[in-house]
Amino acid sequence: MSSVNKDTIHVAERSLHKEHLTEGGNMAFHNHLNDFAHIEDPLERRRLALESIDNEGFGWQQVKTISIAGVGFLTDSYDIFAINLGITMMSYVYWHGSMPGPSQTLLKVSTSVGTVIGQFGFGTLADIVGRKRIYGMELIIMIVCTILQTTVAHSPAINFVAVLTFYRIVMGIGIGGDYPLSSIITSEFATTKWRGAIMGAVFANQAWGQISGGIIALILVAAYKGELEYANSGAECDARCQKACDQMWRILIGLGTVPGLACLYFRLTIPESPRYQLDVNAKLELAAAAQEQDGEKKIHDTSDEDMAINGLERASTAVESLDNHPPKASFKDFCRHFGQWKYGKILLGTAGSWFTLDVAFYGLSLNSAVILQTIGYAGSKNVYKKLYDTAVGNLILICAGSLPGYWVSVFTVDIIGRKPIQLAGFIILTALFCVIGFAYHKLGDHGLLALYVICQFFQNFGPNTTTFIVPGECFPTRYRSTAHGISAASGKVGAIIAQTALGTLIDHNCARDGKPTNCWLPHVMEIFALFMLLGIFTTLLIPETKRKTLEEINELYHDEIDPATLNFRNKNNDIESSSPSQLQHEA
Repeated sequence: MSSVNKDTIHVAERSLHKEHLTEGGNMAFHNHLNDFAHIEDPLERRRLALESIDNEGFGWQQVKTISIAGVGFLTDSYDIFAINLGITMMSYVYWHGSMPGPSQTLLKVSTSVGTVIGQFGFGTLADIVGRKRIYGMELIIMIVCTILQTTVAHSPAINFVAVLTFYRIVMGIGIGGDYPLSSIITSEFATTKWRGAIMGAVFANQAWGQISGGIIALILVAAYKGELEYANSGAECDARCQKACDQMWRILIGLGTVPGLACLYFRLTIPESPRYQLDVNAKLELAAAAQEQDGEKKIHDTSDEDMAINGLERASTAVESLDNHPPKASFKDFCRHFGQWKYGKILLGTAGSWFTLDVAFYGLSLNSAVILQTIGYAGSKNVYKKLYDTAVGNLILICAGSLPGYWVSVFTVDIIGRKPIQLAGFIILTALFCVIGFAYHKLGDHGLLALYVICQFFQNFGPNTTTFIVPGECFPTRYRSTAHGISAASGKVGAIIAQTALGTLIDHNCARDGKPTNCWLPHVMEIFALFMLLGIFTTLLIPETKRKTLEEINELYHDEIDPATLNFRNKNNDIESSSPSQLQHEA
């Protein structure tokens, strides 16, 4: 072959390679598609890219993925924890130490309301425009709204609670968007063997966010000790004390932007998911490939019989793959697909399980003040002591229950499986809430504390982690984000119910009957037990996805054969069916 011909071939290969390159670097998520950009066949290129992802081990690349994707959950939990402490600080600034109940409820619920909108909206949008185009937008929303919260002040023309509530609703939209985006992006880039552990580790950043919030609160309280300890009550918190509390809650909430700012660049520069890139755009590329190969066949029809036959075979393969490709995502197709019970029951299972869990998960957190009293961390000798004890008490509860639960799930979810962990968690939680509810007055302070910690452990080593993982795996690519968003939004609806309706039941008729506060708490726990029982039945509807590729899951539970897999199978069948003489001729 002449040097001219060689140069021509190399130029053509470089041009072809450039044509198939996709945008996005390898900082947080490796661009596997570009590793195989030299492969002309889009189906083969996709197959090799996914094979590279699925068979990858666990290393530094996976650690970066967990860190970048987990930032949203760290920020989410930090904010929720920080606002609970921040409300206590705000109360000394504007309400002499006692914020009205409706204002507290409004500030706590507002984020969940926005989260519902963000989970459904961003979840749907990611399936329409792609993961890459919007990943990072939700983090920008969280950062901007967090900064704006720190600038809110009261004036005769501005209602402090109303403006702060508005910013928290918008921030909640960003937090909600992070749930489906981080879940499915992690799922679609994770190795099959450790996909559950990687997704669980992303979600487990919630514990680190809570701990970070508690530690920063302790530092702030210690730093302003001189301005706080002389005030024995909210009435004695003068201008000096109020200024300190005002600065503390603003710093506490504002520092929640730091992790997001540190990781924003990496989110904005991720490559598009190979699964989305060629699942959604494959039809156009396959059609072009079929047309091109058909044209090649016609050109060589009279001059080269072998090339004509090969062109015809490649064209037929492309057309066959095109015909077997899943339909384009649309509202009509979504209703058609999930309108069938064998597919719809999976969505019902993931959404229903998340809903039932969050009613108790968020409802239980409402009663942390009662638990803190049992372990002696509700001291109110002065403003300093009350703020200090509240931060320390919450840290103890998190480190004793939530943190171990998260990480036990991470280390076991790919060994035991998602469904067994979730099912066992709901069963154990049903029993625990029944004991707390029906034997509340016989337990004593230490018994109540122990059961509370155990509940937190099995919520996280159980459905709280698995309800996040499973929706990111068990749905087709074209609806994976949408279905995850619907499931997550269902959970936040349960959280809103817990924070509003069930939260008010704790003091139901206490004053009328002359009983102490929280007199209805045992019955609330019994209601939580009922929701955990319902979670057992919704769990039975979900599939087990342990150590299956996403394409295998689609084929098993949605009857959709991956076009690349079909193409590969057809090629192998053609080779096996070829006669020795044909193979010798081709050689």
